[in-house]
Amino acid sequence: MKLVIQIVLWIVIIFLGWKLYNSIMGPVEFNKIKEVRYAKVISNLKDIQAAELAHKEITGSFTGNFDSLVNFIETAKFAITQRRDTSYADVAKNKAFGISEGYYIEKSLIDTLSFTPVKDSLFGTSDRYKTMMNVPVEGVNAKFELKAGTIKRNDAEYSVFEASVPKRIVLHDLDKDLLMQEEQVLSVDGVNGPDIKVGSMEDVNTAGNWPKIYDTVKN
Repeated sequence: MKLVIQIVLWIVIIFLGWKLYNSIMGPVEFNKIKEVRYAKVISNLKDIQAAELAHKEITGSFTGNFDSLVNFIETAKFAITQRRDTSYADVAKNKAFGISEGYYIEKSLIDTLSFTPVKDSLFGTSDRYKTMMNVPVEGVNAKFELKAGTIKRNDAEYSVFEASVPKRIVLHDLDKDLLMQEEQVLSVDGVNGPDIKVGSMEDVNTAGNWPKIYDTVKN
């Protein structure tokens, strides 16, 4: 009987030790994996952001279709321009004052010097833009959700876009309780809310919802 009690006590001690270890190391491991996956996801979102901003600059609006965005990257070109200031006599005003010169009109002119492909400007020799729509997490077969449209603010209409993926997809195989806590994060040091996203369909905002630490990570 004494041996049985000792065995039971050892089992209880081992179980409690395991629970204590998990309560300490569980969040540590969760955060370690989370940060690696978030960095990969945000890298893709930054590529999408750059492509959308170029699309807006050249076409005047954002797009909510990845095929259209990829085609744009492969075919569109940025105009290389140069601004120069010039001036010329204000004939009408000079005539009104009975003088030949004295008043001038100042004007800025924009000259187009050449064109450069969007692909070369944004991605150089890389073709990662072809897969930027895929969520880059092993074991996850999902794409970012991409939306675009317009909203009105102060009687003006603005083009907006949003690309996002739920944290629940990115961290699908991790501790569910810790995942639930992560979805409720509201902090300057964290990715706020249940999704990782860039842009907004509710506000004129093209930024991501991640902290600045992720912006130091290069593609």
